[in-house]
Amino acid sequence: QVQLVESGGGLVQAGGSLRLSCAASGGTFSGYDVGWFRQAPGKEREFVCAIRWGGVYTYYADSPKDRFAISRDDAKSTVYLEMNNLRPEDTAVYYCAARLRPSFYTDTATAATYDYWGPGTQVTVSS
Repeated sequence: QVQLVESGGGLVQAGGSLRLSCAASGGTFSGYDVGWFRQAPGKEREFVCAIRWGGVYTYYADSPKDRFAISRDDAKSTVYLEMNNLRPEDTAVYYCAARLRPSFYTDTATAATYDYWGPGTQVTVSS
């Protein structure tokens, strides 16, 4: 079974950038869909973006679209999340999640469909 750990979070001012990494151990990301989710204090966990196992298709929620970018490097067993023009409302704990080759038609935005989760990394954006 694959184990995940996130890194790269921190405190930035509005308009700044961060690059998050999700590293896999006990295996690789080959054959896995990988997604990013986030949860702010007092709010439910929400979908941010995802990339299919083949790397061809990516999906983004409306808010981070055109500001965030997901990518993967299976040779390094790592998935990245580039975050630009950060806003205070982006403040949350960011989680990496993975699932093994689900149906192409399985919703990428549904957290319950992912089998493996990292412990999360805090991103705080000050105004």
